[in-house]
Amino acid sequence: MPIYLYWGEDDFALQQAVGKLRETVLDPQWASFNYDKISPEQPDAAIQALNQAMTPTFGAGQRLVWLVDTTITQHCSEDLLAELQRTLPVLPKSSVLLMTCRSKPDGRLKSTKLLQNHADIREFSPIPPWKTDQIVQQVRQAAQEVGVKLTPDAIELLADCVGNDTRLLFSELKKLRLFGLDSQQALSADTVAFLVTANTQNSLQLAVAIRGGDTGKALGLVADLIDRNEPALRIVATLIGQFRTWLWVKLMIQEGERDEKAIATAAEVGNPKRIYFLKQEVNTLTLQKLSATLPVLLDLEVSLKQGAEATTALQTKVIELCHIYK
Repeated sequence: MPIYLYWGEDDFALQQAVGKLRETVLDPQWASFNYDKISPEQPDAAIQALNQAMTPTFGAGQRLVWLVDTTITQHCSEDLLAELQRTLPVLPKSSVLLMTCRSKPDGRLKSTKLLQNHADIREFSPIPPWKTDQIVQQVRQAAQEVGVKLTPDAIELLADCVGNDTRLLFSELKKLRLFGLDSQQALSADTVAFLVTANTQNSLQLAVAIRGGDTGKALGLVADLIDRNEPALRIVATLIGQFRTWLWVKLMIQEGERDEKAIATAAEVGNPKRIYFLKQEVNTLTLQKLSATLPVLLDLEVSLKQGAEATTALQTKVIELCHIYK
């Protein structure tokens, strides 16, 4: 398909995909003639991109036109929509039109519906930190792509270390690949622990510290997260997701549900096998404490969105949450 729409906030993964598409489409010797990167600052950027995409290639390979940070899927004038409707169906096979943006396409717009019919649309959003099974799968796939052999324990540990940070993941995998060049054996968890940057001070660990009522550790984790420029709203989103999962698992257990698949469905857990471990995690918790947690977190989220100072707001609410679990 000669038309692509890449969207999402995972800039590193998106840029990697753009690089792969560029390598696939362009002949290196003719790339300077057949590659156009059009920024949103350029006047009539979308129209310019469509015109360039209709231009025949020069020499070998195909033409690639990249329309950066487009707003076509957020708002689109009638004139531009008409131009899209006229041009997209007749783009020459020798041209590839790539559009990228951070925001999710608005499915109500005619321009978005048009692209859904004519474009290959791919999402590049970070995996939510609490979806650990998806993060492990991402690590496994990335290791295969980079060419690093890891034991299952090593994959789990690396996932814990890097979380959903794809840039850090590939950086660490390249380091591990260099270390294992002379070995045919899969690298162990001990090797990963020795070589990989210990970025385990993540929001999920903060959730565990709060669950245990460990105020000192929780405040230390907050400080580490802020020092690493982790956005406060992202921290809160992770906490809300994790405590919501624990709440649903506890609720289903108390209602007498034993089917792990049913519990996984209710708690929106992708891998039902995780329910066994989640049951252990909520074993000593009461439904009352878990129910009291979410209003505090939602209040924190509202405060941050209204402009509250991140560090102070986080510290205050973390202390309040830890007292719930004392």
